[in-house]
Amino acid sequence: MSRREAPPLVPPLPAKGGRATGRVTITDVARVAGVSPMTVSRALKAPQLVQQASRERIMAAIEQLGYVPNQAAATLASSRSQVIAVLVPSLTNAVFIETLSGIRDYLAQAGYQFLIGETGYARAKEEQLISTYLSHAPAGFLLSSSEQHEILQAHPASRAIAAVRMFDLGRSNSDLSVGFSQSRAGFAVAQHLAQRGYRRIAFIAAQLDPRMMKRRDGFRKGLSAAGLEPATEVLLPQPTTVDMGAQLLRQVLQARPDCDAVFCCNDDLALGALFECQRQGIAVPGQLAIAGFNDLSWAACATPSITTVITPRYDIGYRAADMLIRRLKGQAIERGRLDLGFELAVREST
Repeated sequence: MSRREAPPLVPPLPAKGGRATGRVTITDVARVAGVSPMTVSRALKAPQLVQQASRERIMAAIEQLGYVPNQAAATLASSRSQVIAVLVPSLTNAVFIETLSGIRDYLAQAGYQFLIGETGYARAKEEQLISTYLSHAPAGFLLSSSEQHEILQAHPASRAIAAVRMFDLGRSNSDLSVGFSQSRAGFAVAQHLAQRGYRRIAFIAAQLDPRMMKRRDGFRKGLSAAGLEPATEVLLPQPTTVDMGAQLLRQVLQARPDCDAVFCCNDDLALGALFECQRQGIAVPGQLAIAGFNDLSWAACATPSITTVITPRYDIGYRAADMLIRRLKGQAIERGRLDLGFELAVREST
C-alpha cells in the first residue's frame, strides 16, 4: 500500500469568500486558520499576545490566500491613520526633493507612510488637494506655505487636524512651523554685496511665490540699511529655469549697463546669469558679481563657484515630520516655531 501524503497545514479556501468583490478578508483568513477574526487581528497588531501555534496557522493562511490588510478599514476601526499628507509646489525642484527625503527618512522609522501632492504653486490646486486628502482622513499634514495652512484651517472638514508648516516660520510656538527667515536671508545677501563694495545692484527672480517675495523684501531692506539705492528688479511669474537666468540678466543689462552685481532668487537663475556673462565676455566677478540662493549641488562646482545661501532643506523635512508625529502622540514640543537658520556660502562669483 502506498504511503498516504500528509494533509496540508492549512485547508483550502472554501468556495464562497467573505465578500462579493472577491477580496480576501480577515474573516477568510480566520476561517482557514481555524481561529476567530479577532485572533487574526491581534496576531497582526500584537503577535506576542497570540500562541505560537495559532500564529503559525494564521501566517500560513495569510501566505496561502495572499491576504493584504485593509488600511482604510483599520483606520475606520481605530479612528487613526498611519498616513501623512504632504504638499509641495514641485516634484522636479531639487529643493523640495531633498525636503521630501527628510520626511521619508523620519516617517519610515516612525511607522508612517505619506501621500505627496504637487501644487504647481496654484491656489486652486492646493484647495483641491487638501479637500481630497481630508476625505481620506490622514493623521496630519505637512505643508510648504502659510497659504496652504490657511486653506486647511478654513476647510470645514479639517476638525483642527494636526499640521506643520515647512520653510515659512509661524508667528508663535502655537503655530507649528519649521524653516528659516527668508527675509533675513535676503538681507544677508544685500549686506554681503555692499560690504564687498558693489553699488549698482540688480535683483532677478521668477516663480513669484510668497517665499521669494519675502526674500526680495529682505534684500531691499539690506540695501537700504547699507545706504544703497534700490536694486534694479526684473521679475517674471513663470517657473525658473537656467535659460531664464540668462534672459533676465540680458534685461538687466539693457536697463542698467553699468550694473556691477546681481542677486538671483535661486541658483538656477544664477547659473543662467553666469552662462550669459561667459557668452558676452563679462568677467565674473571682475565686471559683474553674481549671488544665488539654496546652494544646489553644482553651485560650488561652477566656474567660478557661485556665492549662495545654504538652506537646510533635508533637515526641514526631517524635523517637521518629527514635530508632527510628536503632536500626534501627544508629546511635549519645546519649540513649535523652529528656526533652523541659514548660512551664506561666500565663493568666487562675488
